[in-house]
Amino acid sequence: MRLAIDRTREGIRLGQTPFGACIVNADGKVIACDHNVVWATTDITAHGEVNTIRLACRALGAVDLSGCTIYSTTEPCPMCFAAIHWAKIGRIVFGASIADARAAGFNELGISNAAMKEAGQSPVIVEGGCLRADCVALFEEWRRAGQARVY
Repeated sequence: MRLAIDRTREGIRLGQTPFGACIVNADGKVIACDHNVVWATTDITAHGEVNTIRLACRALGAVDLSGCTIYSTTEPCPMCFAAIHWAKIGRIVFGASIADARAAGFNELGISNAAMKEAGQSPVIVEGGCLRADCVALFEEWRRAGQARVY
């Protein structure tokens, strides 16, 4: 999670939004880390989790990321949760909640990963609250950086 936080801070310095992710394999080896680049690319799908999944798939030459864990600074949105499910990532570990992102002004859908897992019968393990205070603090760092824009 600390690598995801570091990558998020890199994104904030570049004028991006405060979201980042990191994927590790079953042995704990880092496969990929990235941050959100929605504003840099004018691509609303360029979330930290999706970018990290893309990098991990390229690094492994596969679309099946079974056995991997994704660490995300904020609970993945429904789009990102679906991408995680389709990539067969085994576990999601997140810090801040969707409610925290909404409180920061983001247009989040108010559906938790736990609810999506249950509704979609996904096998992914969902663990929230990892370094939550550090992850929530990223929203304030982003505001103080002076380039804060929501979508």
